[in-house]
Amino acid sequence: MRPRKRRIVDFEHSARHFRPFGPESEIPEEVLLTIDELEVMRLSFLENLSQGEAALRMEIHQSTFQRALKKALEKVTDALVHGKAIRIEGGDYRMPRGDGTGPAGQGPVGGGRNRGQGKGRGGRFGGPDGNCVCPACGYETPHTPGVSCSQVKCEKCGSSMVRK
Repeated sequence: MRPRKRRIVDFEHSARHFRPFGPESEIPEEVLLTIDELEVMRLSFLENLSQGEAALRMEIHQSTFQRALKKALEKVTDALVHGKAIRIEGGDYRMPRGDGTGPAGQGPVGGGRNRGQGKGRGGRFGGPDGNCVCPACGYETPHTPGVSCSQVKCEKCGSSMVRK
């Protein structure tokens, strides 16, 4: 069997878990949507790219993109119809910068750790620990899990923070 090619993911998402409203005990199951599957949906439906254009961006074949899109839509549909939670993590992907970090045009994300490692068993953007640091003045603050450092403003100078 041919080795699976890592897919390019050109965004950092901050939400990692969605669940139906109601008591936790009433949610029957959880569906795992990988980060590369979320990227397939984002390029297709939010960027409005054709499958060919989106596949080029992710550096995969168009038929691979089509299969990934179908799989992602099946997972989301299953979760919505059956009231399941959706957890977003893992997958075989890499970030577009030369060192494997951060979305194009943005600073490093997670210091290059665990990008696409584990085929669905982790591979998160930098994990829950660490600090957000201001590239302008060097101010540091503890990272808040589930919130992208780029969404946090520096308390001293107001610049967007990056992950240390």
